[in-house]
Amino acid sequence: MNFKKNSIFRRDQTVLPSTEQVLHGGVLAVWGSPSSGKTTVATKIAKYLADKKKNVVLVLCDMTAPMLPCICPSSDLECQKSLGSILAAPHVNESLVKYHMITHKKIDYLTILGMLKGENEYSYTPFYETQAKELINSLRKIAPFIIIDCGSYIANDVLSAVALMESDAILRLANCDLKSISYLSSQLSTLQNAGLDFEKQYKCASNIKSNQGIEHMGGAMGGLSFQIPHSPELEQQYLEGNLFDDLTLKDSRDFRREIEKITKEVFG
Repeated sequence: MNFKKNSIFRRDQTVLPSTEQVLHGGVLAVWGSPSSGKTTVATKIAKYLADKKKNVVLVLCDMTAPMLPCICPSSDLECQKSLGSILAAPHVNESLVKYHMITHKKIDYLTILGMLKGENEYSYTPFYETQAKELINSLRKIAPFIIIDCGSYIANDVLSAVALMESDAILRLANCDLKSISYLSSQLSTLQNAGLDFEKQYKCASNIKSNQGIEHMGGAMGGLSFQIPHSPELEQQYLEGNLFDDLTLKDSRDFRREIEKITKEVFG
């Protein structure tokens, strides 16, 4: 695993005072309407934490279109083992999860769990709520920071649905368009019936372009905690499948600041 054995997360270490805001860890589920940038934002938050030398696991839930091949070149990964193999087990434990974690050659403090290219939900035996809960509980024992990139369609996605219920916080993304508003409205009854704690969610307008007003989004979502701007550089990284690359251009400055703001607010 990439995690540093002598990192600041060892429970038996004395934490020294620091002028930097302390990040306390937890499980963050990133969820929202289709094409709202869930994977992009989840990956950039994980990258931000890893750059800060925080041990973090990025979980990619999508089993219809596996996102692992979309976030980085396969040559950047030390090994490729599937999330499907974990969930196919009768019971999930810490050792099983560690064995199937995917490490990145260039980024210390980061590991990834996800489906592999060419796989789908029918590549493995069905799993249920039990395995999904055991996975999240095991991850809590492995690393202090867990970022879960949820699928949009939670009615048919056991892992994403469980992640929303079991997470400490939810970052709920929506584009500034009518389709996103309609989607979020369609999901509310499902979440209410499941007993979701709506107090733990942060509402976020995503991929905002200069010609888009967000007032209607704030009204439709009952207020906004964050506003993530569009970045042409980030869009290019997504198209090239290099989301772990640094954002260096001036037009990405506001995006970088918002990711930092989100991370400090959620984990601080």
